Amino acid sequence: MHIKKNDTVVVITGKDKGKKGRVLKAMPKTNQVIVEGVNVQTKHQKQTRKLPAEIKHQEGPIHVSNVMYWEKGENRPTRIGYKIENGVKTRVSKRSGDTLE
Repeated sequence: MHIKKNDTVVVITGKDKGKKGRVLKAMPKTNQVIVEGVNVQTKHQKQTRKLPAEIKHQEGPIHVSNVMYWEKGENRPTRIGYKIENGVKTRVSKRSGDTLE
């Protein structure tokens, strides 16, 4: 999976198309990511003895194919490739050729 935690991504399809956000959690086994402020879902919390009832808003997972890495230097989304130099695998921007991280 090309997207990692704390990457800035933009949603390229779906109801939140065009929104940018930071990846809060990456789940490679299911190919999903949770992006800050995207796919916000409403959860109703039942009342307990210690906590009152409330309505929570939290981000839901979206498929990794629906997001694209946002390159800050270019201010545009870009695809990500890999390059191996001196036995070290690094992520590379396809648009500018710069290494990421």
